[in-house]
Amino acid sequence: METEATAVAQRLRAGLARVVAGNEASTFGVLVALLAGGHLLLEGVPGTAKTLIVRALARLLGVGFRRIQFTPDLMPADITGTTIFDPGSGTFALRRGPIFTNLVLADEINRTPPKTQSALLEAMEERQVTIDGESHPIAAPFFVCATQNPIEFEGTYPLPEAQLDRFIVRARTGYPAEAQERALLARTVAGFDAHDLAAAGVEAVATAHEIVAAQIAVRATHVEPAVQGYILALAIASRSARDVALGVSPRGALALLAAAQAAATIDGRAFVTPDDVKAVAPLVLAHRIIVRPEAELDGGSADAVVARLLASVPAPT
Repeated sequence: METEATAVAQRLRAGLARVVAGNEASTFGVLVALLAGGHLLLEGVPGTAKTLIVRALARLLGVGFRRIQFTPDLMPADITGTTIFDPGSGTFALRRGPIFTNLVLADEINRTPPKTQSALLEAMEERQVTIDGESHPIAAPFFVCATQNPIEFEGTYPLPEAQLDRFIVRARTGYPAEAQERALLARTVAGFDAHDLAAAGVEAVATAHEIVAAQIAVRATHVEPAVQGYILALAIASRSARDVALGVSPRGALALLAAAQAAATIDGRAFVTPDDVKAVAPLVLAHRIIVRPEAELDGGSADAVVARLLASVPAPT
């Protein structure tokens, strides 16, 4: 049965498909993160539409949007803001940073040192920013979409574990299939300009109120005790899995629950199935698992660990 939340998700998915060639998996990750009320990390090599996806989403949502270009010299106050002295009144006034908006594009987040990356932690977890000892709330909806290049690229800083754990979903962008890339070339020849989304007819298909309402509806999606037990079993198994130095935290288990609820909503259901959990587990769990160094040397990866967990932990029937 299609609900209003499902209808919003389908409008957003259709809008993104008009702009982005391929990358259906990353588009699904975007919608899961948004509807679950979390934050998104998009990873991929340059030129695979990471920034374009977020820019298109901003136009489709019709909410406040700010872009922060992360560079090695970016300071925490450049993100959160600061207090400045007003000589006229003799008082200090708050100058809000770009974090005070609905949708934040943290572009190339791993090109700035961890000190500046950590400026996002409080905002992402508590929806507020503390400046000079005073807390300032951030209006809902609040959605951080960060992009990063693979850590093997020069000039990057690995995101700290605490920062990674704040992202409910890490989605990867990749190269489109040949037919999709051919269609992209033809569309560009026909006049499509990715730098001018307004001319391409990308307009808002949802409001801030609809997004907040959809997020509330997602949290009300029914999850049977057996499915809850399956989510818990996956998290616990990750902590003792072979090749794993650090498994999924309790926050990660809650993230998997919320993401599965979002997946069910996107699919038009009012209840979560084990297949929903399996669909979102690679997006939610892999970036929360730290593989032992010796296993990495042998070619092990967090993605492989998640695949083994899904194959070995029995799902309810």
